[in-house]
Amino acid sequence: MFKQYLALAVFCGFILSSCSSGNSSSNEVKIDGSSTVFPITEAVAEEFRSEAPNVRVTVGVSGTGGGFKKFLRGETDINNASREIQPIEIKQAKEEGIDYIRLSVAYDGLAVVINPKNDWANYFTVQELKKLWEPDAQGTITRWSQIREEWPNEEIHLYGPGVASGTYDYFTEAIVGESGSSRGDFTASEDDNVLVQGVATDKYALGFFGLAYYEENEGKLDLAAVKNGDNEPVKPSMETVSNGTYAPLSRPLFIYVSKEAAQKENVQKFVNFYLDQAPQLAREIGYVPMPDSLYQKQKEKFKAFYSSSDSVSNQ
Repeated sequence: MFKQYLALAVFCGFILSSCSSGNSSSNEVKIDGSSTVFPITEAVAEEFRSEAPNVRVTVGVSGTGGGFKKFLRGETDINNASREIQPIEIKQAKEEGIDYIRLSVAYDGLAVVINPKNDWANYFTVQELKKLWEPDAQGTITRWSQIREEWPNEEIHLYGPGVASGTYDYFTEAIVGESGSSRGDFTASEDDNVLVQGVATDKYALGFFGLAYYEENEGKLDLAAVKNGDNEPVKPSMETVSNGTYAPLSRPLFIYVSKEAAQKENVQKFVNFYLDQAPQLAREIGYVPMPDSLYQKQKEKFKAFYSSSDSVSNQ
């Protein structure tokens, strides 16, 4: 189900129960943004359409950054985000008078993946990943043996999400130390299935993307563990992501809701329905649900937001 949702979204540009254009009306909920958060949001939207068939819910996939551009132009009600809103986007929101709230919906781990025929790289240290992905590595670190001497003296082929992706931003911040900073000579795509195919068909390839995509393609790829400091190497899983031992590549996932949209009854119903359904649907799709108490806190936070007349962006 996960892969079918994403493939259809990439092909069509959006998934919808009924076509629409222009500004969102009271019986529409318009959503865009992260390809990582998309499967959860689309699963919720499918369930919601059964509950509220008269409400048109559209879910696009522009990447977190591309989604924020639409959100901050007032074109969407909700933005799916696999990272927090950035300072430059906060500034734009203030300039455009867009008030918003951030709601956490699940946890995710970033998977470092290799080809199943790779029998040497069962784990990487954080420093090795930095050496491989930092900007200075471009044109310089090009072979596996440059990471570790005992590894093959073969050219390494890198795959990763596009620069508009929140996954790219999160990985570069966690590994390189600066969001959006990396070498540029890698195969980049907003379609994670392109990355899967690239690594799955190349013995000397390495890539990264959300854990759920690995789990959907587990037979085609292998996971590399990550060693953080003096800790033992750890592979991402439901357990290691939820308990924080898969550091630094585990993260929360968000939806951002505008204050204007939150005044609409159908948006309120959808967001509350989302927070009720997210624990089960996140687990089914391959993400890690938050504790029930945190979902309840998100609902309380959202109610306080749309009930308040204060014009203050909520982080």
